[in-house]
Amino acid sequence: MGHLVGAEKISLAYPTRTLLTDVTIGISDGDAIGVVGRNGHGKSSLMRILARDLEPDSGKVTYRSGLRVGYISQSDVPTIVGSKESTTVRDWLFGSRSEYDYASDPLVREVVGGLVDPIPLDISVVDLSGGESRRVALAAVLIQDYDLLLLDEPTNHLDIGAIVFLARHLRSRLSSGNGALMVITHDRWFLDEVCSNTWEVHDGIVEPFEGGYAAYVLAKYERDRIASVMETKRMNLARKELAWLRRGAPARTSKPKFRIDAANEIISKEPPLRDSVELKALANRRLGRDVIELRNVSYSYEELDVIKGESIAIGPGDRVGILGVNGAGKSTLLALMTGRLAPDSGSVAIGQTVKFGSLTQTFEFEESLRSKRIFEVVEKYRRSFTIGKDDVSVANLLERLGFSSDELATHLVDLSGGQLRRLQILMTLMEEPNVLILDEPTNDMDVDMLTAIEDLLDSWAGTLIMVSHDRYMIERVTDNQYLLIDGKLHHLPRGVDSYFEALSIAAEAKLGGKSKLAPMQQNISPSDTATAMPVAKRSRNKELNNIERKLSRIDEKIAKLNDQIALLPYEDYQRAIELDQQVKALVQEKATLEDEWLEISLE
Repeated sequence: MGHLVGAEKISLAYPTRTLLTDVTIGISDGDAIGVVGRNGHGKSSLMRILARDLEPDSGKVTYRSGLRVGYISQSDVPTIVGSKESTTVRDWLFGSRSEYDYASDPLVREVVGGLVDPIPLDISVVDLSGGESRRVALAAVLIQDYDLLLLDEPTNHLDIGAIVFLARHLRSRLSSGNGALMVITHDRWFLDEVCSNTWEVHDGIVEPFEGGYAAYVLAKYERDRIASVMETKRMNLARKELAWLRRGAPARTSKPKFRIDAANEIISKEPPLRDSVELKALANRRLGRDVIELRNVSYSYEELDVIKGESIAIGPGDRVGILGVNGAGKSTLLALMTGRLAPDSGSVAIGQTVKFGSLTQTFEFEESLRSKRIFEVVEKYRRSFTIGKDDVSVANLLERLGFSSDELATHLVDLSGGQLRRLQILMTLMEEPNVLILDEPTNDMDVDMLTAIEDLLDSWAGTLIMVSHDRYMIERVTDNQYLLIDGKLHHLPRGVDSYFEALSIAAEAKLGGKSKLAPMQQNISPSDTATAMPVAKRSRNKELNNIERKLSRIDEKIAKLNDQIALLPYEDYQRAIELDQQVKALVQEKATLEDEWLEISLE
């Protein structure tokens, strides 16, 4: 395995903060490294140093001779890097290459098909939206034959389909062992899917962990537990996150090499993530029986039908996640639910006691607030308010959302994007709504803060409606997920796992000129579907069903092996190792089958 990049004793400091202190790290062929850490602790600065886009105060960075590096920053989009109005997407991606040259390149065809396909190649880059610009900038890097990819928040503005494509492409790219990847992202599913190692940047150091996000959470907890240095609040969050990972997806935790029985002991003592019965009872007292009901609602922009005769009822304490590709109309649906938009037809009934709290994708200050400090903004609220059954002070909530006492005097105009997002959440909660609307709440959030937000929402009593492309958070925080596609809502009984299955059925329905995707909670009839499909499609569905049966059997075997491991006596480590090897083999078989399922479903 060849060495690609080395950083020796690099340090970097700003007048108010030291980011890196004598950091020595290296990247080799085959490495897939995910970088995590709190906002402002130096993740992007570290990547910029390794990309030679930023000089450290001391230390040096060395490259292997002839190394080709592809780097994309958080803000690296065509519209802000000197592009002219006459520059098209085609020019940006391919330059002077002939159409035959790039069209015959399988790498180019794969990347363009996965990221740029919906965008016309002849459109000017200055006319692209933020999400489209991000896709083009990513594609421009990925179609090159780079030895090392440095990607800073590549999943920002991407929908779930594009995120899954990106993960699959990067895994395939690195499967040969040649080349390497370093990625900064808050998307925990993406970290688990792509990364074999995790670096945590904190307190001026870079701490390495083996495995993706799930392995990082487990290893970090075990390391801190043994050293007895984790403070009580962070321990509670880590235990809760650990319990979620092990309960919800046991296969994710097969990579760590420490004892599994220690993790099972922790889980057995950890209560459920949230007391759903108690929260619903509290929500009923605050909301009554009626919350939101849409009856045959339709809405269109000019000639485009965004919502088509849709009906849905949301009750007290419901936690609903809404998924869909970019431009499907998710934000429009939220606006209809809250009464900010009036439907073209149908009706929207909102309960008399409903008080909305809305977290939008953007945060615009009133002009009068721009020069104010954090404490001046929040002091107008009451001294305490209720989260679940507990009275919570403003100071306590500020602390839970990551604001230290010395940051309270910071002016709003000087806050980073992540700090502004946290303040927006704080101000939304302090209005004490009983229906919370969250539109892409993970934007600009670091992983630690996402965990803290999830913990806070676990104890929040009220109705929750969330739109997000972060599949980890939407599964973690909501109890029912729906897909919005072609103006209709469809229940996803197996959560995000059934998202792509639903998209595939919808695509087949379009080809057949007839909808086969079940509206809301109705079931799809396999016999009806089969008779309407060509032989090739029936054969593909048969393959998918066969793979799903195999995956179900593997899950059962893994669960039984995990139970056996948990019951072993402490001293029988040899048997634990043997069973753990069997689990790992099953997990590898499962990963292969899942990749096969995805390949077939996207054909």
